[in-house]
Amino acid sequence: MKKLVINFIIPVLACIFISVVNGQNTTTFTFTGINDSSYFQLESINVKNLTQDCDTVLYYPDTVLTIYNVGIKEDNVSNDGYGMMQNYPNPCTDQTSIILHVPQKEMVSITIIDAAGRKIMVSDRLLDKGQHTFLFTPPGEGLYLFNAKWAGTSNTIRILAAGVRNKGSLFLEYSGFAPAETPLKSAFVSQDFLFSPGDELMLIGNGDELESGFLDSPDTDQNYVFQFATNIPCHGLDSLNHDGQWYHTIQVFSQCWIVENMNAGTMIQSAQAQTDNGVVEKYCMGDDPFYCSILGGLYFWNEMMKYTTVSEGQGICPDGFHVPTDLEWQILEGAVDSAYMIGGPEWKVNGWRGFDAGGNLKQTGFDLWEYPNTGATDAYGFSAIPAGYFVQGGFWGPGYKTYIWSSNYYGKYYRNLDWNQAKIQRNTGGSETAFSVRCIRN
Repeated sequence: MKKLVINFIIPVLACIFISVVNGQNTTTFTFTGINDSSYFQLESINVKNLTQDCDTVLYYPDTVLTIYNVGIKEDNVSNDGYGMMQNYPNPCTDQTSIILHVPQKEMVSITIIDAAGRKIMVSDRLLDKGQHTFLFTPPGEGLYLFNAKWAGTSNTIRILAAGVRNKGSLFLEYSGFAPAETPLKSAFVSQDFLFSPGDELMLIGNGDELESGFLDSPDTDQNYVFQFATNIPCHGLDSLNHDGQWYHTIQVFSQCWIVENMNAGTMIQSAQAQTDNGVVEKYCMGDDPFYCSILGGLYFWNEMMKYTTVSEGQGICPDGFHVPTDLEWQILEGAVDSAYMIGGPEWKVNGWRGFDAGGNLKQTGFDLWEYPNTGATDAYGFSAIPAGYFVQGGFWGPGYKTYIWSSNYYGKYYRNLDWNQAKIQRNTGGSETAFSVRCIRN
């Protein structure tokens, strides 16, 4: 399924973005895209540091990110919305790109100062509301201050030129204009990037109007591969046997999921409580084991996690898999939704969210969902089924609803899909509600 991705086109430059700090060690991330086992060209890569709340974007052909540990964050966005992005790339060997965000049409005065404090260029331009890109060619190696003043608000970035090939050249070229950015599927550029080894990163690859993402907390150089295949078994693992039952796998971009709801453990009657007794216990819809064979078991959060509180814990999942975290669910939602991006603010709130992520995850063709099964396409092979749920007092919702846990102890987030809804719901669950469990590969 195609999705709308609006990218700002950055000219092909000779070097990559580097967050500059003197005297610090570097970490390098190299990115590649594949579709199944074939090469897939990445158009952009968004690296979001969730620990330090910042991000940066690479644009093809730049697929290597070198960063200094730790970076320096500078706030270049004013309260009125005027802002200037850190130049890209930085350091640079020839041209480097600077983006200005202008909230209203106004004269902008640009001043460039060299390391000796000399003004080497002054340029006044009348700029419309929107985003304006400039290409700066430094005359030599060293540090330059790029100052842009709009409506009395002044912003400055530092540009580092290293290994300059065409010394003596000094140019400032107006490159392009884009209207104000849409909040939907649109790539964005950060003005700075901070990183310390072990920070949690959300890595998002874009290409051919598709998105693929995953999480990592690297402490060394890494070679990352984005997978863009869907509707195929996971590489090297078509199926597996766990607790006497066979399960199948599905590749959904860079995530590998087990297709079926988990059906591990021993069925107990709904009148009994699931307890920490060393035995995995499950409820079956209607207290009938037949329904567990079709819909999977229903588990309280503690039982599912085997009474541990470790986010991303294995719980009742097979070896090599774990109960997905809330963030892993957010990546899945953004990857399959046709309107809202991975890592966007849409996925961080509770309630019904997105545009069609729920419909794109719901199973079709087996008549388990009641009519009208709104928006159902099963476009990515996730095949969510309406397994219902259990709460003290009875079973509810088979055919109409499914609720699936995450492994987050704080909040105990779950996802809900409905027969009459194309969106997907995120909410928090109580300890006395039993939901379904899906597993994701480590």
